[in-house]
Amino acid sequence: MNRTLVLVFSALFPLTAMAADGAAPVDDAFVRPVGDSELADFLWTHRPIVVFADTPADPRFQQQIDMLTKGEDVMRDRDVVVLTDTDPSARSAIRSELRPRGFQMVFVDKDGVVKLRKPAPWSVREIGRSIDKTPLRQREIRDRRGGN
Repeated sequence: MNRTLVLVFSALFPLTAMAADGAAPVDDAFVRPVGDSELADFLWTHRPIVVFADTPADPRFQQQIDMLTKGEDVMRDRDVVVLTDTDPSARSAIRSELRPRGFQMVFVDKDGVVKLRKPAPWSVREIGRSIDKTPLRQREIRDRRGGN
């Protein structure tokens, strides 16, 4: 009987590890370029904030990244990852899906739904409040407190 259990668990363990890692992004950086990422890569694991600009020299882009970087701890607590796309000619999958014009900050919730689009930089406090108002975040807060 013990051998059977060992075989069963040894067969299932790698499958559960693959399932847990399969949807999670490999890169742990808080701010990262969009690259080949797709919004589906972050479903149910992270809240992407995608910051678009036509060039990395855009002052609004730089201001938004600075604000997000300074508030990294607050944003990480809300499972936020920041994706940047400053090259419209690269036509990333996320740019094609969200279709920004010039500078734009887009907040996508864990369920893949766009919750916020802003044509100007937003503070971490404003973004945090928007995140905290979503039903998914409300549920996370209740679960952390142990309530219903």
